[in-house]
Amino acid sequence: MAGKRTRPAGGILRGLARTGPVLFSYGFRPFFLGAGVWATAAMALWVRALAGGPQPGGAYGAANWHMHEMLFGFASAALAGFLMTAVPNWTGRMPVSGPPLAALAALWLAGRLMLACPLDALWLAVAIDALFLPLMAGVFLIEIVAGRKWRDLKIVGLMALIALANIGFHAAVLGGSDPRLAARAAVAGFVVLILIVGGRVTPSFTHNWLAKNGRRARPAPTDQLDALTVALSSGALALWVALPQSTAVAMAAAPAAALNLLRLARWKGWHVSEPMVLTLHGGYLMIALGFAAISAAALGWMNPAAALHVLAIGAIGGEMLAVMTRATRSHTGADTDADPLATLGFVAIMLAAVARAAADFVAYDALIKAAGLCWIVAFGLFTLGHARLLVATRRLR
Repeated sequence: MAGKRTRPAGGILRGLARTGPVLFSYGFRPFFLGAGVWATAAMALWVRALAGGPQPGGAYGAANWHMHEMLFGFASAALAGFLMTAVPNWTGRMPVSGPPLAALAALWLAGRLMLACPLDALWLAVAIDALFLPLMAGVFLIEIVAGRKWRDLKIVGLMALIALANIGFHAAVLGGSDPRLAARAAVAGFVVLILIVGGRVTPSFTHNWLAKNGRRARPAPTDQLDALTVALSSGALALWVALPQSTAVAMAAAPAAALNLLRLARWKGWHVSEPMVLTLHGGYLMIALGFAAISAAALGWMNPAAALHVLAIGAIGGEMLAVMTRATRSHTGADTDADPLATLGFVAIMLAAVARAAADFVAYDALIKAAGLCWIVAFGLFTLGHARLLVATRRLR
């Protein structure tokens, strides 16, 4: 029964909470809302800082804070919201909700607020922030092991990698060294998650739309090409994390770009006209372009920071925006077809990726700010369009 609450041996209350705040009735609600609000607010603070305004992050450093909050603040919340909804579906177990969910959300929020203005307690802000991802990885490990979904343990492993990258990022900042290796490790972890999970979701949603609309085309079934693409892409990303400007990265990332383009083409996205589905294809296209960009950067043809942002904005940001929008609407009974505002948001996130990459070739200051504004539009529209569904619409389907 959907509303039943159970207390398993581990002692964590699970089920779809039918009393108390709607916000804490299911995992996607607080974390998608938090991701949308923080993606908008943190970028607004950064754009204001670029324009000469107050510098966020205090002793942590504004540039370090910006990198950290996009990867480990916004993206981690979006990932937590997705997995807290997807893992119960994979395992058949009841989701975490109610007070335990509220506590997890409060821990994430505490990290955001304390790092934005750490004052004289930077070590405490770092310690609190560093707790969230390992705790979430532990929750998902328990669920996946209990559900005996052994193939999904790799998802926990990737989340643990991102958690370690977060700790490494903090250690580098506190030690006065460069945190970009940890940032690349986090980007790599998120991209591999998209390669795996997006490789399930994108062709599935595409198949459903094509069948519903009477189209003959169908995505190719998963086969060895998909496995080869994920394996080669993971290897190229590992090289990029360790040796971002080496010839080996250029040689590995170029075929990874080609394979991901081929994989994407096999999903027949050009037969689809629904923006909600097309954005998943657009985000995956940014993975292929991101591999091409890091190959070019390794050869000295492109700024490494610009190459990283193709993946961070276009692939990670684009895919998360699409999944957050679709999942919110699907799980609250709303129309899953994109309305004009959602479509505008999807266009804005892709423009943000293009503008940030182009900024290293022409009109740097103007395009950096334009990219930030496009990002704000994308996630601001998501938040405005979905906050009521996340906070006040209890219906699930």
